[in-house]
Amino acid sequence: MALQHIFDDASRIMTVISFATFAGILAWTYVLRKEHDFAQAAALPFADDNDDIGEDYV
Repeated sequence: MALQHIFDDASRIMTVISFATFAGILAWTYVLRKEHDFAQAAALPFADDNDDIGEDYV
């Protein structure tokens, strides 16, 4: 009987920890984000690869 009580408590604690982790990820993503960083990352696929090489190899 006592073992079942321990498992019930552990389940409740893990639920609270999981929810806090999920809320933290949401806060980090939506509240603490920097629009400039996301705009830079979104533009990476359109960057010209020749800019990194230089004029000597073109």
